[in-house]
Amino acid sequence: MSDDLKRQAAIAALDEIRDGMIVGLGTGSTASHFIQELGLRVRGGLGILGIPTSEASQRLAKESGITLTTLREHPEIDVTVDGADEVSPDLDLIKGLGGALVREKVVAHASKRVVIVVDESKLVDKLGRRTPIPVEVAPFAADLVSARLFRWGGDAPVREKNGRPFVSDNGNYILDWQHGIIDQPGLLEKQIKVLTGVLDSGIFAGVAELVMVGAGRAIRKLHRKTY
Repeated sequence: MSDDLKRQAAIAALDEIRDGMIVGLGTGSTASHFIQELGLRVRGGLGILGIPTSEASQRLAKESGITLTTLREHPEIDVTVDGADEVSPDLDLIKGLGGALVREKVVAHASKRVVIVVDESKLVDKLGRRTPIPVEVAPFAADLVSARLFRWGGDAPVREKNGRPFVSDNGNYILDWQHGIIDQPGLLEKQIKVLTGVLDSGIFAGVAELVMVGAGRAIRKLHRKTY
């Protein structure tokens, strides 16, 4: 899918930003577009503080002229803008193919509002349709957790980069669990979380309030349903 669609969605997300806000800065290709475009607004006079979800986003934000802060200084974030690897009709997400899922989830849950920017290729009828579930684990526990997930159904190999285990910004490994279709994302998210050695998973259930989708010449806005 065209990189231009991602940029379109990222630019549209700027409408959610107001002067004086604390802004969570996501990780990944679409979030990078947002950070760069936000930097242009900052250099034009917009006054915000950013909290990045990865070391890569932190570097890009600094290069873009965005002043950064921390969760210690600002434990409540006004809005976070991030990408996703899959988005369901209920706006549940799979995230973490970029390896930043734990920090992304911490920032998301500290936010009053979470806005997701994607191109239309990320929309699925059910989570797990195309991507594995990333699970961040302490290296010591990787084999144990992998075996447990395999018993639940589906291989869960340690992610590799250049022939060696990929190491997250937190110094941990990531298992890419080939679970398949997820019928109850919220329940499975909780089940994975309680496994000893697991920091968190890439299932983000009930987090996103708004998803902006780059689709052709238009931006589609998908809102979480309220019952």
